[in-house]
Amino acid sequence: MEKELKPRDHNLLLKAFRIYLQFVNSGLYFRKEHLVGIEKVPIDGTPLVIVSNHQNCLNDPLSVAMNLTDRRINFIARANVFNNPIAGRFLRKIGLLPAYRASFDGYASVAKNRTTFDAAGQALCDGESVMLFPEAGHQNKRWLGTFKIAYLKIAFDAAEKFNFERDVMILPSCNHYANYFHARTDMLIRFGDPISLKPFYEEYKEEPRATMLKINDIVRERIKELMLNIEDLEHYEQIDFLRETGYGRKYAIEHGYKFNYLPSRLLSDQKLVSALQEATTEHPEEMEKIYEDTATLSKGLKDLKIRDWLFIRNHKLPMAILRGLWLLILLPLFILSIIPTGLLFLLPKIFLKAWIKDKMFYSSFYVGVSVFVSVPICLIVPFVLLAIFANIWWALGYLVAFPFMFVLAWNYLRLFWRFVGTCRYVKRSNRDKINKLRDLRTSIYKRLDNLLK
Repeated sequence: MEKELKPRDHNLLLKAFRIYLQFVNSGLYFRKEHLVGIEKVPIDGTPLVIVSNHQNCLNDPLSVAMNLTDRRINFIARANVFNNPIAGRFLRKIGLLPAYRASFDGYASVAKNRTTFDAAGQALCDGESVMLFPEAGHQNKRWLGTFKIAYLKIAFDAAEKFNFERDVMILPSCNHYANYFHARTDMLIRFGDPISLKPFYEEYKEEPRATMLKINDIVRERIKELMLNIEDLEHYEQIDFLRETGYGRKYAIEHGYKFNYLPSRLLSDQKLVSALQEATTEHPEEMEKIYEDTATLSKGLKDLKIRDWLFIRNHKLPMAILRGLWLLILLPLFILSIIPTGLLFLLPKIFLKAWIKDKMFYSSFYVGVSVFVSVPICLIVPFVLLAIFANIWWALGYLVAFPFMFVLAWNYLRLFWRFVGTCRYVKRSNRDKINKLRDLRTSIYKRLDNLLK
């Protein structure tokens, strides 16, 4: 009978920090996190390697860690994030291990990965989980790159330590975001069926590399099926525009999907992207013209600084006036909400463009600044002042009200920008340009409907 494995437990300080991280990441930054296929995750104590696409830097592992709260997960991350000694110690404490890459850290550093792999293998032997991103770097598109096989080397090393008597599992998963860069949107974690390595043990003993390459193809194909994978990179921008805007909404509704519910929308987007890529193969000339017109439509909207959603209901002047009145009514509440929460909006923006060159780090930077700077200041300083100059009940009431004030302030600003967009849409001087864009949009939709049917 196999001995039950007992993963290490987080100490009290790490548990408290995890709760705080969950408050910032899942409570403030994201509007909602969806878990699909959570019932497929093996029970805690199973030696488990979680493998995922890599779409959004820190948010990918953080969201998994915040939602799989019943287990200890070890993450393997780029070695350069460990460069600061204090940050390095902290990251190791919360379960991150460094991965050295020849292209970034030099060939001499790659040998250090042996220590990381040993630590990850030991975690598996203790019944813990290890999460890796085998693309060895994040993507800047909804697309799946090639996979390295280091995760399988770690898994089979652990199996060897068990004398190939205990099963080690590979769990395919994907992270999917409604928007990479904006807060208060939805994200989704989708788990596939776990893959047992036990049936491959004998094959691995004979031909280790060939066996790992074989399994790697299986794992990558499973993840590709879980995620939105736009393989037509030549027309990527146009395809992404179509699925995100009115045509994606129309397609979802017509095919029985819920456009505003991210798990359902992912299925619709997968179907739409597949149909577009098939149409491009079968009708290349017609689709090329559609993609050219789509690029013209997208550029026209950007030039006018309006969004596609304004065409759906063809907003008129009364709607702009109504939104303006609603903003005036809510203005006192907004002022009360933005005063204590303003730093959450301002601090990341102040340093973002100066410090962060890669756009895919934007949301990670927002979360990091919020965790270590903005939220502590916005919570602690007013709490202390209220406790001193009012009473503890006012201070506690502020803590409870804080997330609601942040959400109210964020939604007010969102309503304000919708009002600005509506004003631009109904602006008399833009009317001819908007009418031309509307006609082009209608033409694109009709031609797509004919081809995709």
